[in-house]
Amino acid sequence: MTEADRTVDNVFDQEEVIPVSSDDTGSGQGDPEGNYGPKKKFDLDANIDKATTYLNILKRIPYVLIGHKIKERKQNYVNLQKQLNQARLPISHEMYISNAIFYSIAAGILGAFIGLFLTYVIIALVGLPDQLTKMTFSPAIAFLLDFKEIFVGFFITIVFIVGLGGLVYSVFMLYPGFHAGERKSEIDMNLPYAVTFMYALSKGGMNILDVFRALARSEDTYGEVSKEVDSIVRDMDFFGHDLRTALSNASEITPSDRFQDLIYNLLTVIDSGGNIPNYFRDKSEQYLQKAEVDQKGFLETLALLAESYVTAFVAGPLFIIIMGVMMAVMGSGTSTMVYAIIYAVLPIGSVMFVVMISIITPTEMGEPQLLPTTAVLDHGIAEVPEHLIQLFDDSGEAIEEPEEKTWERNNFESFAKSKKRLSLKKMLENPLQPMLRAPLTTLAVTIPLVLLILGTSIAMNANKMTDPALMVDFIDDKIVFSILLIIIPLSLFHEIKQMKKKKLENGFPDFLKKLASTNETGMTLRDSIRLMAKSDTDALSAEIKKMWHDVFWGLEVNDALVRFANRLRTQVITRSLSLITKANESSGDIGEVLLVAARDASSEQGMKRERTMNMMIYIVIIYISFLVFVGVIYVISTTFLTEMAEAGKQMAESGSQSGFLGNFDLEAYTRLFKHAAIIQGLSSGLMAGAMGEGNILSGLKHSTIMILIGWIIFTMFI
Repeated sequence: MTEADRTVDNVFDQEEVIPVSSDDTGSGQGDPEGNYGPKKKFDLDANIDKATTYLNILKRIPYVLIGHKIKERKQNYVNLQKQLNQARLPISHEMYISNAIFYSIAAGILGAFIGLFLTYVIIALVGLPDQLTKMTFSPAIAFLLDFKEIFVGFFITIVFIVGLGGLVYSVFMLYPGFHAGERKSEIDMNLPYAVTFMYALSKGGMNILDVFRALARSEDTYGEVSKEVDSIVRDMDFFGHDLRTALSNASEITPSDRFQDLIYNLLTVIDSGGNIPNYFRDKSEQYLQKAEVDQKGFLETLALLAESYVTAFVAGPLFIIIMGVMMAVMGSGTSTMVYAIIYAVLPIGSVMFVVMISIITPTEMGEPQLLPTTAVLDHGIAEVPEHLIQLFDDSGEAIEEPEEKTWERNNFESFAKSKKRLSLKKMLENPLQPMLRAPLTTLAVTIPLVLLILGTSIAMNANKMTDPALMVDFIDDKIVFSILLIIIPLSLFHEIKQMKKKKLENGFPDFLKKLASTNETGMTLRDSIRLMAKSDTDALSAEIKKMWHDVFWGLEVNDALVRFANRLRTQVITRSLSLITKANESSGDIGEVLLVAARDASSEQGMKRERTMNMMIYIVIIYISFLVFVGVIYVISTTFLTEMAEAGKQMAESGSQSGFLGNFDLEAYTRLFKHAAIIQGLSSGLMAGAMGEGNILSGLKHSTIMILIGWIIFTMFI
């Protein structure tokens, strides 16, 4: 490794110590103990470094063994190298192909052992099926029958070798293209807002290089777009390229056609001496329009998937279940097909549709990271400073110290106890706050509670567990209640959080427009906030007042805006306020930036409302199809099956040859249909949430309603 390479590696290995906020209200940057992020995560980073070292060793072993062979055929892997670059995977195509071949061979060897083991099990323990043992050939080739075990073993082993080895190799070959496609989707989704960010900074007088640096540091806000811009900055800072060369390199390897178009046209504007801020403004509007067109195409795709789901996994299974039951009751078939449809096809097919929708849905980046502030407000529990800590001699006796030091240490300890009491009081006043902030934490309570209830019930009724029929009857309702006990609290807290988020985001564009209108009259941003804090019109009013209190008590306006964003923690608000604070740092004239931020926020909210309104009809269709499903199997259970059971009973009492009706079990079929209604309700609810709001957790409320409908009908009315 050259000295230049070592220098670059050292630069990349350095940690940037950025303080993190002390609490969820954005009250400052220090954590409760006044420590910084890297110091607290030292042990975790050490473990990650060890894992990375082992992973690098595993990657280099195949390269050492067969890497030279791949280098000789590098022209065959040009497309793969491009996909690796587009996916931002830090590995050369020679090493990647070496790993693909090596580990596919290892998987093939593993498949050989599995095949030989299965061959032994099938031939020695289970025995070959009659179709093979009784097979006959012509006299000329009859001798082959003496080696049928060898042929069977050879066939099974080859299938596992080719299957596992081919699967691993295929995954290696497909992964770069798949990951590059994911990056393309995220770049296209965030590009309008990233271009708006660049427009705001360039409009304030910042040069294009500093604009790129600011965007590259905003990865938590702009995701993959920031990574693409970061490659431009790295090309200039570490490889000595000029701006034009760095832009050309980035345009050649980006997976996004839109980002490539942005860079190509930016090169033209730079070469011709055009107006860069106006170019970014026009491109921002253009990409927002394209995003709206993409939204319409996406909604049409969702509509097609919704119709396909209703046909394939509601109406289709219903028809097959009815036919299967009819055939089983009439003695011309078995109930195996019905069991397979209810317990396998319905849940697995629904999961496949939900996963498919989740893959194609352009989702948010999750809860944004806390933005840093210039003023560090540490509201954590105070610790005694080092110079006030009690010292001890070698024998363990306390060293005598001045009275002033003792007094100061007692004050710190009393203050720390007071902070702990206040923290405990705050937690007791609102014990549900962690669940409101992160609804998935409810699982830490509900899952152990469910296991405890189930375990206790089974232990208290152990006598019923010996009979399979009694066990199913006993545990059936317990499982339904357990499912509801898990999903109802999770759904409740998730919906509360989503409702609060929607109220805040719906009022945010108006807040920005009001700021812009007051700014146009000549008011400073500080005076605009003071004026808006006097009103009490929407969900944001309380937060605006908190922001004004921050300014009134001496914080800078930018810090107050950042703390405002850190309290609300939504992507729209964080992205917009990050844009405003950056623009305010580069120029005091931010009226137009406020309007642009308001336009972007309104556009995103409008697309969300459009999706909700367009998908509402399909959610209604899912409800109707579920009710039809439950209604039909309810009618079959209470009419046809009841009559069949009664006929079988009468024939048995009369001593007639009852035939198939004599073995008819009405209770088993009723239980089967009950399970079908519950499984269909759970699956359809998740599907409705994935379609309507792009979030599986949002479907839990629909699942709860449908499960209760199915359970009530088959428990209370049958």
